[in-house]
Amino acid sequence: MKKLLIAPAMFFIATAVNGQVKEGKILYERTFQMQIHINDDNPAMQNMIPKERKDKFELLFTENKSLWQPVPDENQGDDNTFSDGGGARIIMRMAGSEDITYHNIADAKKVEQRELGGKNYIVTDSIRKLNWKVAGETKTILGYNCMKATTQRTQESMRMNMDNGKTTREKVIDTLNIVAWFTNEIPGSFGPENYQGQLPGTILEMDVNNGRNVFKAVQLTPKVDAALIKEPTKGKKMTPDEFAKEREKLFKEMQQNGGGGQRFNIRTN
Repeated sequence: MKKLLIAPAMFFIATAVNGQVKEGKILYERTFQMQIHINDDNPAMQNMIPKERKDKFELLFTENKSLWQPVPDENQGDDNTFSDGGGARIIMRMAGSEDITYHNIADAKKVEQRELGGKNYIVTDSIRKLNWKVAGETKTILGYNCMKATTQRTQESMRMNMDNGKTTREKVIDTLNIVAWFTNEIPGSFGPENYQGQLPGTILEMDVNNGRNVFKAVQLTPKVDAALIKEPTKGKKMTPDEFAKEREKLFKEMQQNGGGGQRFNIRTN
């Protein structure tokens, strides 16, 4: 059984307080460190690729339920495509940038709307808790008292290489270090992405993989339209295993149909 370890000296934060926010909307900014390397001697292309990307998400929450979804950036434009002027192009999409996720904390259930190959899929799964350790560090975020919690998890990542039209893939098992700052002044065990149902409070800041993927709450509104917090329905229903098989099928098609003459490799976590 997974256990949550909390230092005894810090129980004052885990105690119920007055003025708790029981519903609302939290705006998060995500900063994602890019790891794209051009294998050919093409410094012009390498210099065009940004070292990091930023986007925004919102978390709508009410008692035991939440909805995580992207926030469109009307000012960003199409800056996910890069070219060296000689026909080589790289199109980048950040993991989870278009996913919508509903969580029912009480039922330990999550329903995801995931995009794959231009199609939407609805994937239902259970919430899996990590083994967190909570110690004595605290800080204030958006005026809320927060406590630090840490954990690790393993994740299967994919390294993709393209060399003169031939695409190869390599599966890698990574161990991710995770640091979260949560507050019990916003109860409900909410947080960014799939890190919900994890801690006795809501996560306002999170660092995944030593600064590789960072979420920061930048705004909180203590009111929300509860009718908006519902399971997504746009897409073909699948189990997690069925979705994994569909993704594997798409990767094989990409490998068979890979084009271009530029060599590069991309690693995503």
